[in-house]
Amino acid sequence: MEYQVLTPTLVTAFEAIVGPAHVLTAQTVEADVYTDYGRDHTEDFHFAPDVVVRPANAEEVSQIVRLCYEHHIPVTPRGAGTGLSGGALPIHHGVVLSTERLNKIIEIDERNLQATVEPGVVTEVFQNAVKEVGLFYPPDPASKGSCFLGGNLSESSGGPKAVKYGVTKDYVLNMQVVLPTGDIIWTGANTLKNATGYNLTQLMVGSEGTLGIITRIVFKLLPYPQQNLLLLAPFRKETEAAAAVSAIFRAGIVPSGLEFMEREAIEWSSRYLNIPLSLPEDIRAHLLIELDGQDLDQLYKEAEAVYGVLENYDVDEILLADTAGQKDDLWRIRRNIGNAVRYNSVYKEEDTVVPRAELATLLQGVKEIGQRYGFNSVCYGHAGDGNLHVNIIRGDLDDEMWNHGLQEPIKELFRLCVRLGGTISGEHGIGLVQKPYIGIALGEPQLNLMRGIKQVFDPRGIMNPGKIF
Repeated sequence: MEYQVLTPTLVTAFEAIVGPAHVLTAQTVEADVYTDYGRDHTEDFHFAPDVVVRPANAEEVSQIVRLCYEHHIPVTPRGAGTGLSGGALPIHHGVVLSTERLNKIIEIDERNLQATVEPGVVTEVFQNAVKEVGLFYPPDPASKGSCFLGGNLSESSGGPKAVKYGVTKDYVLNMQVVLPTGDIIWTGANTLKNATGYNLTQLMVGSEGTLGIITRIVFKLLPYPQQNLLLLAPFRKETEAAAAVSAIFRAGIVPSGLEFMEREAIEWSSRYLNIPLSLPEDIRAHLLIELDGQDLDQLYKEAEAVYGVLENYDVDEILLADTAGQKDDLWRIRRNIGNAVRYNSVYKEEDTVVPRAELATLLQGVKEIGQRYGFNSVCYGHAGDGNLHVNIIRGDLDDEMWNHGLQEPIKELFRLCVRLGGTISGEHGIGLVQKPYIGIALGEPQLNLMRGIKQVFDPRGIMNPGKIF
């Protein structure tokens, strides 16, 4: 696909739409600021945009996109830039369209348990706003303190509470979207049921900015759970920690969070945060188990049942967090593992997912593949839904191995996931870095259908080009 060169006339046209202060080029802003728009949290990649445009509403987005469509200029939608698959990287340069100014919570509808928001709202800000009126928005990716809701939708993000409450796609009712042609549509209705035509809402979720730009979202909400308990269970074998996950569910317990952390993950993160944590030498992994609801007595009964399950495994003393501060520290450790790994080394993160009963087999396979190919990995993730984040550490790997030699072991890892009934990404998306491997999970009939959908929405191929396929 060939694109046209961005001209000074187009830059002037963008300035007329959003104002000169919201059209950024390498010549008009500090180098560090401009560089940030060309990177996300994926390894150490950087692609410089030709221009960054920051619209304030759907009408401005529409005008910008229509100009790009007419002049065949690539557009890369961008939220907070916290993605891990290269989805927000402007690999064909062109326009980075930032949603940072579309940051309003428009309405919280307490009667219908719904909220209407713009895509640039930070996830945790939204969660806190609905909590103030006794409502609950469960999806909580590790980067919830900085990531945007629009990016969460583009990747169908999950987080720890997905195990009980589901992922982002399970809470979106309707979206306003600017199509690559500049047309503005609503994808659905603000109702819990909708059997009117194709489900365009769910088609947009997880489409990684390749079909259009989300400008408003209608979410459904739940009543806020008032009580919770948090347990930290240390295991002497990683595979036993993984195997215990399925056993907890088979005992009739549905935790609101069930997270796996191997030793290096929890050790690196606690050190990164300077949170003291006692780790006996023989402990190889932990499960962080949260139970929530409205009845504290019922939660204690569920905790007793969890203890009963874990007695069947080689565990050390289980910690029941007894203060809000202790709970916060444990969750901070879990949520900052990615930052801690990034602090220690450049890494490749593989977002593997399998049926939860196969988690132990997957973990064993990861370590065996690493031994054969000579790399170390730090593993952690949302064990309750079988989502294991495999962080391949660069360490002292040379350029040849890092850039090319790891492709075969990564393929082996993904083939293992598919054999176990899983797939190659649970919540990070395909983006740039996983697209060479998508054929492992999807056959040509599925991929051709997806390419056809892309062609219908975006016949000139301007919207986030070079991603997924």
